[in-house]
Amino acid sequence: MKAFVLEKYRSPLRQIDMPEPVPRDHEVLVRMAAAGVNHADERVRSGEFAQIFPFTLPMVMGSELAGEVIATGKNVEGFPPGTPVFAYVDLARMGTLAEVVAIDQQYLAPAPRSTTLVQAASLPVVALTAWQAFVNMGRLREGQTVLIHGGSGGVGAAAIQLAKHLGATVATTVSAANADFVRSLGADIIIDYRDEDFTDKVSDVDLVLDTQGGDVLKKSLGVVRHGGTVIGITGPPDPDFADRAGVKALVKVAVTALSSGIRRRARRLGVTYRFLFIEPNGEELRRVADLVDQGVIRPIVDHVEPFTHTPQALEAVLAGGHRGKVVVSNQSGDVDNG
Repeated sequence: MKAFVLEKYRSPLRQIDMPEPVPRDHEVLVRMAAAGVNHADERVRSGEFAQIFPFTLPMVMGSELAGEVIATGKNVEGFPPGTPVFAYVDLARMGTLAEVVAIDQQYLAPAPRSTTLVQAASLPVVALTAWQAFVNMGRLREGQTVLIHGGSGGVGAAAIQLAKHLGATVATTVSAANADFVRSLGADIIIDYRDEDFTDKVSDVDLVLDTQGGDVLKKSLGVVRHGGTVIGITGPPDPDFADRAGVKALVKVAVTALSSGIRRRARRLGVTYRFLFIEPNGEELRRVADLVDQGVIRPIVDHVEPFTHTPQALEAVLAGGHRGKVVVSNQSGDVDNG
């Protein structure tokens, strides 16, 4: 089979031929139809996570996919061959940028019935980010207000839709060109980040989902009500993340130091800063699939590249300016360069 591997940090991804994996007792063998490409792939490629996750190079890249079950381990139930599925496999494991992938059954879910596999492949990372931020971590409730930075991106688009479903008032930052797009997703308050300062437009929000980091993260602390929460997905990581990742003591000290300034600032303002690093969860993906089939969440795919163009797809992601996700497809007829 063909796969895209990282041979050494900061080097380009390279396509190689390698044997198909053999599923372990609890694993499902999936023929990849399409895979999402994410900023996190670049963070792995650049070596940013090397001290946190014990990667062994070379390794197959990629963390999310949709495809069809072709075989299962002896302890697997509920995924007969031919089942369309989608999954997020965690950055610590990677491996979805390959024609055939062995995936732990607990990370898998049947793909939404109402979507193509290309559309399904765009969902796991963004939908799990929104779900774990708003449902698990933020406990977002009806009547609350949430600020979502970067509402036209992959995470932002999914987050707007889920937040509206949960009954929140949604504010978001986008360019003026994307105002109508995010309004169609359910955004109530639209802030043009190029010409407007979000701190002048919103205050006393209950929850912020920050996709930008840096000064945007720092300023976001000031628009949250006392007792509210800012959840960051680009960092800096916090001690809770270090504990969940099981890093070594010295690494935990370093990770804790990275977020000490922002956590101190948050405490002074009476708010909470939390770092979200999503975890694989097949049951949550089942809930997402139900919401997709109910029309609550629609997948947003900016454009599709052929699987053989995976390095170019990663470059496109880093260039930014997309509505939704960039996806690579291993099926003929799916390519759409927008």
